[in-house]
Amino acid sequence: MAQAKPLSRPLAIVTGASSGIGYELARLCAENGYDLVIAADRPLADAARDLRAAGANVETVETDLATLEGVDRLHAAAKGRSVEALLANAGHGLAHGFLDQDFALARHVIDTNITGTIYLVQKVGREMRSRGAGRILITGSVAGLIPGSFHAVYNGTKAFIDSFAWALRNELKDSGVTVTCLMPGVTDTAFFERADMMDTAVGQSSKADPADVAKTGFEAMLKGEGDVVAGWKNKLQTAAASVTPAAILAEQHRKQAWQRQTLGRVRGALPPRRRALQRPSICWPMMAIAR
Repeated sequence: MAQAKPLSRPLAIVTGASSGIGYELARLCAENGYDLVIAADRPLADAARDLRAAGANVETVETDLATLEGVDRLHAAAKGRSVEALLANAGHGLAHGFLDQDFALARHVIDTNITGTIYLVQKVGREMRSRGAGRILITGSVAGLIPGSFHAVYNGTKAFIDSFAWALRNELKDSGVTVTCLMPGVTDTAFFERADMMDTAVGQSSKADPADVAKTGFEAMLKGEGDVVAGWKNKLQTAAASVTPAAILAEQHRKQAWQRQTLGRVRGALPPRRRALQRPSICWPMMAIAR
């Protein structure tokens, strides 16, 4: 049996670490001298093996971070060690028009993206503030700047997270604790399959490499920056969204959804109205996904 490495390295908690941006953030932590507690609601054995090979001591917590009990399990896995960095990346989306969604599924998006995230941030952030040191990276999204017709719940949660991160950063100024918000755009992760969006325009579009997105966020966290938008296209979208009326942004989403209906009529895959409800496309500025 391999002997455990000494616990002399700083500790980082990374959520949503089974794949995608979360896995890449955890890998960067391991490569930069951190031990890890990683969490996800998916199996973590493969990720843990790779991270241990990179030199980290790794604790895994497979749990539902939409629940307070799941977050408590994760926090307890630190076993009293000081958490030097918290990378709160867990989250997921849900396709279709809001009135056509199962509310239990919509609520799970809210509880994962918002409730579980801020509960974990509060628990770990209090400990950091008491020590006068720590780094918090929260994965928001440029989607938070866009009213996401046919993806209203997800975009709404990211609007909350983007705003929350800036507010918390201000509350903690001069405390020794920094808060950074990573705002990715469309990224090549399992997000689209989980959200049932593989046959949408955005699901089939070109996407950013999660390793590049994670590196952008990790470096910004180490510098203590307030926020960082990953990718020059997303920077342009962010600038455009900031000066475009919300009604126009929402209507752009709607028009793209109806365009998808027309395409469905040509393909004959589904009746036009059903396709419009089930598989809306995503508009310009392109909906941003981060997972």
